[in-house]
Amino acid sequence: MRSSLAPGVWFFRSFSRDSWFRGFILLLTFLIYTCYHMSRKPISVVKSRLHQNCSELIRPNNDTYSLNDTTWCSWAPFDKDDYKELLGAVDNAFLVAYAIGMFISGMFGERLPLRYYLSAGMLLSGLFTSLFGLGYFWNIHMLWYFVLMQICNGLVQTTGWPSVVACVGNWFGKGKRGLIMGVWNSHTSVGNILGSLIAGVWVNDDWGLSFIVPGIVTAAVGVLTFLFLIEYPEDVDCTPPQHHGGPGEDQDNPEDPGKSPYSNRESSLESATRCSRESCEEPAAISFLGALRIPGVIEFSLCLLFAKLVSYTFLYWLPLYIFNVAHFSAKEAGDLSTLFDVGGIIGGIMAGLISDHTNGRATTCCIMLILAAPMMFLYNYIGQNGVTSSIVMLIVCGALVNGPYALITTAVSADLGTHKSLQGNAKALSTVTAIIDGTGSIGAALGPLLAGLISPTGWNNVFYMLISADILACLFLCRLVYKEILAWKSSLTRDRGSNVALTHAR
Repeated sequence: MRSSLAPGVWFFRSFSRDSWFRGFILLLTFLIYTCYHMSRKPISVVKSRLHQNCSELIRPNNDTYSLNDTTWCSWAPFDKDDYKELLGAVDNAFLVAYAIGMFISGMFGERLPLRYYLSAGMLLSGLFTSLFGLGYFWNIHMLWYFVLMQICNGLVQTTGWPSVVACVGNWFGKGKRGLIMGVWNSHTSVGNILGSLIAGVWVNDDWGLSFIVPGIVTAAVGVLTFLFLIEYPEDVDCTPPQHHGGPGEDQDNPEDPGKSPYSNRESSLESATRCSRESCEEPAAISFLGALRIPGVIEFSLCLLFAKLVSYTFLYWLPLYIFNVAHFSAKEAGDLSTLFDVGGIIGGIMAGLISDHTNGRATTCCIMLILAAPMMFLYNYIGQNGVTSSIVMLIVCGALVNGPYALITTAVSADLGTHKSLQGNAKALSTVTAIIDGTGSIGAALGPLLAGLISPTGWNNVFYMLISADILACLFLCRLVYKEILAWKSSLTRDRGSNVALTHAR
């Protein structure tokens, strides 16, 4: 049985057209994950307020600090010399909890209604984000409090990505999935921008509001999610999408496309959609090991680990690199670093468009990763020779680095979660997405950590580490690229045979 229909959906039932509802789901899920990223961003903005140069500020008359204290304006416990390590602990608390929780979250998402699961996750994320900011008003100066809030927030935010990808995958078929999800994936950059702008309003006065306001907005969107999210097209009598078909669909085994580790299952996607919700038995949720057996899941997961390592290293360290190497001001370095995200939006759309046209997800990712390696090398050596070269190189690097990352976490995850080997069992989308993104999140935690350890030996070594990770990401896709090439050759052979047959028939 499908989950009960969301209360707010009855208002829209009279407008039940497939395209309208698909657009509505795309917009709502875009808003949902924008809020998730918006609530993550304030910590990077508030860091400068937790430990700052107090000599540039006017000391208040009623402060209790000694005259020789140069950290009177900072927020304990981040007012000591080890503040970088403490702030790093706060960052890693979120990233590590997110990476660990992601492997568990997907299995819960397959067994619970997505609407309830996602709504609860947003409400709790809003709560823990706000509690972090309330530490300012409650005058809390204990590190464990802020670390605990980040751990809790990291765990509950794992409800987001598997759920929204599963929901979008339920509504959109494979035909234009790459392009649609490439555009849709820009919610990460939009959320980061909104989070920065909102946090910047209060960071110098009442920095606690920099967290409380995004937390309230996230919780409010959680309520909207509960009221209006529609998990399946069948719930509003819409036509379910076609997840399979087209040239190259047999690429998982072009020599013997009929064989599958799940070939003994009786149901198929078409038969599942034809039967009524009352008479059809709901398929069981897939297990963790069952999801790993889906062809391509392990390869794409390991590829994303290294691709996300590169992407998150740029995210956390790029402004400091520009500041130190190009000698721009802190504000100019921060403004320039946003161009990497702009390139990421362009790269995500390009990757989706190309992979849709060629039906080669792995090949598209591999080519972009191969091109990214020399571009990162060139950026390190000539990208800081002027503003123009910096702008161009940052956009190009952002497109090539983040394009594969965006494609794997969206269209590829949705493809594998509705893989033909599942024989119509759509109960794998959330688990597959969680496995892939959870593995990638390990790289997201490792990248900034390795950069911090390597950067004292020179920035060149940091870029060598990133290039090495990029090459490893390519290597994990070699087998899938080979299978896609075989599928293309098989398709060309069939087309030539058809043309010859038509010629003789004439």
